[in-house]
Amino acid sequence: MTLHDIDRLRGAPVLVTGASGFSGSVLVRQLVQAGAKVRGLARPSSRVEHLQEFPVEWIRGEVFDPATVEHAAQGVEYIFHLAAAYREAGISDETYRNVHVLSTKLLAAAATKNSNFKRFIHTSTVGVHGHIDNPPADESYAFAPGDIYQSTKLEAEQWICNFAQERQLPLTVIRPAAILGPGDRRLLKIFKMACRSFYPVIGNGRCLYHLIHVEDLASAMIQAAVSEAAIGQIFIIGNTEPYSLKQMIETISRKLGYRPTEIRLPAWPFFAAAALCEAACRPFGIEPPIYKRRVAFFTKDRAFNTNRMQQLLKFTPRFTNQSGLEQTADWYVQKGWLKAGTAEPPAGQLARTMER
Repeated sequence: MTLHDIDRLRGAPVLVTGASGFSGSVLVRQLVQAGAKVRGLARPSSRVEHLQEFPVEWIRGEVFDPATVEHAAQGVEYIFHLAAAYREAGISDETYRNVHVLSTKLLAAAATKNSNFKRFIHTSTVGVHGHIDNPPADESYAFAPGDIYQSTKLEAEQWICNFAQERQLPLTVIRPAAILGPGDRRLLKIFKMACRSFYPVIGNGRCLYHLIHVEDLASAMIQAAVSEAAIGQIFIIGNTEPYSLKQMIETISRKLGYRPTEIRLPAWPFFAAAALCEAACRPFGIEPPIYKRRVAFFTKDRAFNTNRMQQLLKFTPRFTNQSGLEQTADWYVQKGWLKAGTAEPPAGQLARTMER
């Protein structure tokens, strides 16, 4: 991103939905540093103390409330739509549709009322593609959402792409890979696996995964907002290479001083147990101890070709898979969620890991 590109945001009124969240707060900071006038839309219950040092105009309300959206979007030139309903026990299908689909419709309609509107950055997910049979996949790969979160994300993405074409709305869609970095807790379970004596690999898959550091994701979004070539495009945003679960565990365990052993297990008993747990827990609105999506994590390959990101958007992540995982591991230790071990890596382990 050149200084000329960044200057396009200087003084520009910008709206960020989900501004208080993990990715949203990093984006807010980068936008403020770029000189944008940032307006953040956050739920009344959302905490914003971690952003109090930045000059953000906060709009409190639900992202699917028409009056709130109309007020928040008034006069802005850029909209970064990051708000999402994350998978938690007790969240209804209607909530997912409101937060993902209805909010997108309201924001897009509001954007068309701004005469100087320049770009709508819509955040989807690589999860809309589901399992990749023959990785790596690209942005044109078939859709196969696996749950209500992914289904409503896909519905919102397809709706706004059609709307943008009909109404000449300058749009760019971002499909982030798995986001990591200081501030994230969703990947903590994988880091904990690396600190045990063994870790399970369920089924026969390679369990390829695609990662993106939150700082790189925010930078890619800003680049997409100021790039003329990005108008009307969809970008998978992830590191240039995928990482297998084995590589992730090896990187984390080496960093923290552990030597876990891989154990292969059949998938079907875990899927059966997960289905039973979900059915039993759903009526009570409690989080099941095991659920199908977590089992599926070990059996699916989600590896992507990021050539469009690199060549058309001209963006390359600053963090590698290894450096992103290591930085996140350090942060977990600082927070007291992980403890460093004492094991030294076996001779040649680092070289073998880097060769893969």
